Amino acid sequence: MTRVVACQLAPVIGDLAANAELSSAAVRAAVDDGADVVVLPELVTSGYVFASPEEAKSLAVQPDHGIFGAWAAACAARGGGASPVVVGGFCELGDDGLLYNSAAVVDASGVRAVYRKAHLWDREKLVFTPGSAAPPVVETAHGRIAVLVCYDLEFPEWTRTAALAGADLIAVPTNWPLVPRPDGERAPEVVIAMAAARVNHVAIACADRTRTERGVDWNEGTSIVSADGWVVSAVGAGTGTAQADLDLMASRDKRLTEHAHLMDDRRTELYGAVAPTV
Repeated sequence: MTRVVACQLAPVIGDLAANAELSSAAVRAAVDDGADVVVLPELVTSGYVFASPEEAKSLAVQPDHGIFGAWAAACAARGGGASPVVVGGFCELGDDGLLYNSAAVVDASGVRAVYRKAHLWDREKLVFTPGSAAPPVVETAHGRIAVLVCYDLEFPEWTRTAALAGADLIAVPTNWPLVPRPDGERAPEVVIAMAAARVNHVAIACADRTRTERGVDWNEGTSIVSADGWVVSAVGAGTGTAQADLDLMASRDKRLTEHAHLMDDRRTELYGAVAPTV
């Protein structure tokens, strides 16, 4: 079993030092409590509601920044055995001088992969350049971990891409702006995560954020979804963690019944109107 922890935090816009300590403390606490995989929110290093592209650039970092070294050190502190894995969002300054809404996959050895958000939400398009690569699927001691960021989750082609690439767990750093919903209903993005998990038979861990930032409130929808599509742990309002022990190897079995198989039953020759390839 793999212990997956998703942390719902309240980063402070514009304060890299405070956010570095906030995120590192969250990783240390989760690892001390036995976490194998820790997921942090989108843009946890910088905050989300930028006043301008210039402000975002002043908060952007590269994968060799000390923030990721601190996450790696928290993973290494466990010592012996399989290193924990951290997936967290950051504002990335690319070598090309462009800004990306990115997420890093980190273990005790350092940064294993960086993913750049492909589907930019709303005013993000005024700040960031969209990524142009498929979600990485990183082979770890705990299974194959894929990374999406927030709005990416709402494109079924993207979660299917990760599943076809062999993901056992999709980690989703996210900042979901608060939207109205009927009493008793989950945030719509959580419903989407449940559906994506079920139709791909892959576990999904979403780390949302909390605290009002420049007038924006959040859904506080941090949730861990099993490969069967059920929410097995959630945070609710405020800071906190969702935690679940999952059999990630179970994600590899796509058979539903003796004669039904999620992947083998696809009719890709019929899907041209949806995408050139599925």
